[in-house]
Amino acid sequence: MSKIVLISTYELGRPPFGLASAAAQLQHAGFAVQLVDAAIHPPPDKLVAEADLIGLYLPMHTATRLALALLPRLRSLNPQAPIVAFGLYAPLNARWLQEQGVSYCIGGEFESRLVELASALLASPGDRKTTVANQVVLDRIPFLPPKRDLLPPLENYARLVLPDGSQRLAGYTEASRGCKHHCRHCPVVPVYGGRFRVVPVEVVLEDVAAQVALGAQHITFG
Repeated sequence: MSKIVLISTYELGRPPFGLASAAAQLQHAGFAVQLVDAAIHPPPDKLVAEADLIGLYLPMHTATRLALALLPRLRSLNPQAPIVAFGLYAPLNARWLQEQGVSYCIGGEFESRLVELASALLASPGDRKTTVANQVVLDRIPFLPPKRDLLPPLENYARLVLPDGSQRLAGYTEASRGCKHHCRHCPVVPVYGGRFRVVPVEVVLEDVAAQVALGAQHITFG
């Protein structure tokens, strides 16, 4: 079975929703997926070297800069595997990323296209030609509950600090993507162009319940 490794580099100390969401879609499609949160532990050399496809989740500027710093190591360990950047900042920085070794960039509602791209690339490993690459996807997609069990334990992430100084383990989920506004300073606008996508209520609630089962005592919405 083909091995896919998805890597997050930075998510403000929160467990990365997009990484776990992508993993859910890929697992549903029959792929073996492993997640690495490089903000907690660097990607193991053996895991990277044996990957058939590597994904970099880029939801923000800092994550993108850290991913760029990581790319030479990924390419050195595994020169053959396609590297896919996905998330809000992937299409905005496509040229720069591809100059540094990224093969494809997908933004917006990336999960379904990521599955399509993985299916096309891994069906013909020697042929990297595909029409899926370098796309901003705004189709309404069928969300699945994120695979939280593939991420590091919640103890590794930011906690809620109460006024009395006590702390609670904190989870994180997302109920929407995009934005209806067109603020000129915002990186969401060039990708979504005023469009707004809602994660189904049942998916959000199942995601929250999964994190509570893993020990979360507080949930942050983003």
